[in-house]
Amino acid sequence: MVRANGAVSLRELARVVQTSEVTVRRDVRALEAEGLLDRRHGGAVLPGGFTRESGFPQKSHLATAEKTAIADLAAGFVEEGEAIVVGAGTTTQELARRLARVPGLTVVTNSLLVAQALAHANRVEVVMTGGTLRGSNYALVGSGAEQSLQGLRVSKAFLSGSGLTAERGLSTSNMLSASVDRALVQAAAEVVVLADHSKLGTDTMFQTVPTDVITRLVTDESPGHDDRAATELQALADQGVQISVAGASGGAGNGTGASGVSGTSGVSGASRSSGTSGASGASGGDAGPARQQRRDVPLPGPRRQVPGAAAGLRSATALGEQNGGAERARVADMRRR
Repeated sequence: MVRANGAVSLRELARVVQTSEVTVRRDVRALEAEGLLDRRHGGAVLPGGFTRESGFPQKSHLATAEKTAIADLAAGFVEEGEAIVVGAGTTTQELARRLARVPGLTVVTNSLLVAQALAHANRVEVVMTGGTLRGSNYALVGSGAEQSLQGLRVSKAFLSGSGLTAERGLSTSNMLSASVDRALVQAAAEVVVLADHSKLGTDTMFQTVPTDVITRLVTDESPGHDDRAATELQALADQGVQISVAGASGGAGNGTGASGVSGTSGVSGASRSSGTSGASGASGGDAGPARQQRRDVPLPGPRRQVPGAAAGLRSATALGEQNGGAERARVADMRRR
């Protein structure tokens, strides 16, 4: 199956061979020892190390339920009338399908898949970058794409990648893709990374977004035995990244701020929230019913009194009354004449 598809998830393997994921994981470990494949959290890929990147057909079959849950949750961070950038990837493609229902939205993207998902959304404006088409992931890359992003400013950037660690941040296996992603990041006030748990703790060749630039990570709930993912989540939270976790089975998400992730097993899909203000939930999409939204907003502080403001307001009111009286007298005089 790995040779045929390039990558396969443990869940799919267990379904096909009708056994447990524990058994499949043991067998995959044995196949890796023979050099026949490389293990990844949540699946297996053809051997290739840092430089290998799976194409779109292979990626589209990996962690589909997790990507759907992440897209549902991430869509809740997009508001009506916003201007955003969305990078290339199968997870961002899922996000785009849900953004089609956000009115007044402007989406800048270098992904043909993202543009296609929004092509029939009559209330969403899509702006494509220039560049050279990279067929393996249907993305526009190169100097043309980067130059078209110069001078652009949007509220948020939504990006995915091949791996995410607290030490290096988001990374990818292709130099051209990494360069365009960096240009997308420079155009945004906030950076939201979409990455399922299998990418946590995975490091690839080219860094795209350093950890200190990432505003928020939207991910899914990792299995209880996945200690590496839980450790990576904690390390990211310690560096100030806000963590939002979506349950792949449809559980509610949550926002976790810079105060960290509670517990040693990472963040669960329960409705727990801590730290700085954040949001969770989604606007709902084609893949299922709408999820509940939750937005933590800081309480307003005492209003600052501007010196002389009250006196100025009283003066303006008196002047208005005086002018109004003069106007009424002028109209009455005209009527008498």
